[in-house]
Amino acid sequence: MDPGRSTARWGALFRDRRDAGIQLAEALSSYRGQDVLVLGIPRGGVVVAAEVARRLEAELDVIVARKLGAPISRELAIGAVTADGERYLNEDILRELHVPERYLQTVTEEEQAEARRREERFRAGRPPARIAGRTVILVDDGLATGATMRAAVRSVRRQEPARLVIAVPVGARETCEELRAEADEVVCLQQPEPFWAVGAHYQHFEPVDDNTVQELLRSFTPVTREPD
Repeated sequence: MDPGRSTARWGALFRDRRDAGIQLAEALSSYRGQDVLVLGIPRGGVVVAAEVARRLEAELDVIVARKLGAPISRELAIGAVTADGERYLNEDILRELHVPERYLQTVTEEEQAEARRREERFRAGRPPARIAGRTVILVDDGLATGATMRAAVRSVRRQEPARLVIAVPVGARETCEELRAEADEVVCLQQPEPFWAVGAHYQHFEPVDDNTVQELLRSFTPVTREPD
């Protein structure tokens, strides 16, 4: 199934990414008004994250994690890498496909460079948000294999947040369970079985372009809280 198709789906769990973000924010309401940073994984995850951040009165930023495609098909994820070089590798697939180390190094360098370019373009000169000592909520529009989320989690963890939360509207049950070992909390609203593509669980799942991500980051202003 093409995840970019916008045709309405019978039995979908969410109307669109904004609806998913609103519902996800409700599940995270205990964090409202605290020193929270919401990080969206572009592109679709930023639309969800913006709704979460707005309702939690939190700061919004992005973290770009790029899938590492297999030699036989770039659509098959053998891992993922972030702009700062934090990498997750699926060792089972690597062994099964006998992926050469030279290929792995090359694709990692290519995707890390692309992740860095995208973060710079999305932020448009703004510095990255502070992570150390804060509650950080990592948001995507769904979890299938979870490769990009795992890389993002490891990147954030290295920067020593006070608490690290993974939050998604929908995800594969096995993936959500496995990620509990890497975060302080995992919030996954829906874990349907069988799990198809992420987009299958949205009524409308249009592609999100770079301009939309840039505009959300540029226009988003968290509520200013008075000091205690």
